[in-house]
Amino acid sequence: MTDGVSISNGGLAALPAIPILTYDDYAAQLLAAVNNQGSIIASFADRAGQADSACDLFTVLGQADGQLLILRTRIATAFRSLTPDCAALHLFEREIAEQYGMVPTGHPWLKPVRFHQVWQGASDAWGRDPAVHPLVGDMPYFLVEGDEVHEVGVGPVHAGIIEPGHFRFQCFGEKVLHLEISLGYQHRGIERLLMNGPQPQTIARIETMAGDTTVGHTTAYCQLLEALAGHDISRRAVMLRAIALELERLANHVGDIGALAGDIGFLPTASFCGRLRGDYLNMTALLCGSRFGRGLIRPGGLHFDVDAAMIQTLLAHLAEAAIHTKGAIDLFFDTPSVLGRLEGTGTVARADAAALGLVGVAGRACGLDCDARRLYPLASQAESKPAPITGESGDVFARADLRRQEIADSIAFVRQTLANLPAGPITAAPLAALPAETLAISLVEGWRGRIAHIGLTDQAGRLRRYKVVDPSFFNWSGLALALRNEQISDFPLCNKSFNLSYCGFDL
Repeated sequence: MTDGVSISNGGLAALPAIPILTYDDYAAQLLAAVNNQGSIIASFADRAGQADSACDLFTVLGQADGQLLILRTRIATAFRSLTPDCAALHLFEREIAEQYGMVPTGHPWLKPVRFHQVWQGASDAWGRDPAVHPLVGDMPYFLVEGDEVHEVGVGPVHAGIIEPGHFRFQCFGEKVLHLEISLGYQHRGIERLLMNGPQPQTIARIETMAGDTTVGHTTAYCQLLEALAGHDISRRAVMLRAIALELERLANHVGDIGALAGDIGFLPTASFCGRLRGDYLNMTALLCGSRFGRGLIRPGGLHFDVDAAMIQTLLAHLAEAAIHTKGAIDLFFDTPSVLGRLEGTGTVARADAAALGLVGVAGRACGLDCDARRLYPLASQAESKPAPITGESGDVFARADLRRQEIADSIAFVRQTLANLPAGPITAAPLAALPAETLAISLVEGWRGRIAHIGLTDQAGRLRRYKVVDPSFFNWSGLALALRNEQISDFPLCNKSFNLSYCGFDL
């Protein structure tokens, strides 16, 4: 049996060197890798160079040895669904069906993910005219039948300033028997817009694909181009990118704990953390003028540097914010009424989290060691990978407590790295032309979890296919599972404890 190809994070492989397996061999290797502590990173189709009736199907899996296994097969019209044997593939197979009209036969719940037109004129998997854009949310929902069972629909328009998403609850009294989440309202076709790149507007699209994760996604994109071009950035640039990534993590984790406090009516921590989130965002603004880090990171390095005076200013702001952050968070976790509201609410079992492929805070709170910084570090970052931080209970408390621990680690990392920032340039020569017919993979542990960017180039060295997997793509399924057998009134609290991205999912 022919094997797939293994590379490291930030590595690349020539497309002709990735064997096209028979579907049976592809399925056997994929399931064997998953059963051997492997995890699904991404699965996607690519039609370049194929007739309308055929696509190449690629799946990238993380392995226990830190390598990334690339499997490739060819499908036409229909292919056997592997979702019944590997639940983490369920959304990827639905996405492929929607984008290319390739139907995964035997998929247990096949329906649209983003409600867009089928790409490149393929026959539509949903029985619609491909020329007609499907209505977002127009699909069958799972129904629970029985006496006194009722349905509650929430959204897609919500109170306050919030992105759209539809939540369909099947309830018995106040108990939630099943929650189904339908997104797609924010679909902008980002992956299609990135084709034939890089282009001048590409970096702006990367920075805004999930606005609260600007640094994470931009870092992943730049790492991918640098891998393709064989370009090594300076040590100083590596560490400044890492500082920006941790400031993004701090702002969002502190904000999330404040939001949890607000959701249960614990106003002291809610008020403090709301302000402190702004303090961490303002530190990023000191770096580049944007509170979200836009304009900071570019292929080949960074657009802004720091001098000695800036470092001292950042260290002073960090020291002050750290004191107030610890006070606000300790108050939150030392209050029995707070713990009573968090503990045992919205629990996801470790086995279910592993089966769904949960990543980041949601996965680690269930006991999974799924931190990309530890499992798949870039060669330039291998010596600074963090110690494992995992929870056990998989509930709202575990997700909040994991944020508390990561806040402490991020503050220590930023403080130490700023104080010991290596000298050197932040940019080097422009990137060389990208190689033809090549695949590259870039993984970054964003504040929500693992971000994956995968690029395939054509014969001219342009990006013919660009695949992005935001951590929310995996983790929305975890939120649905967390509501099983919970009170429907616990939904806002559970939702806040995941704090997932709508636009990061929809792309």
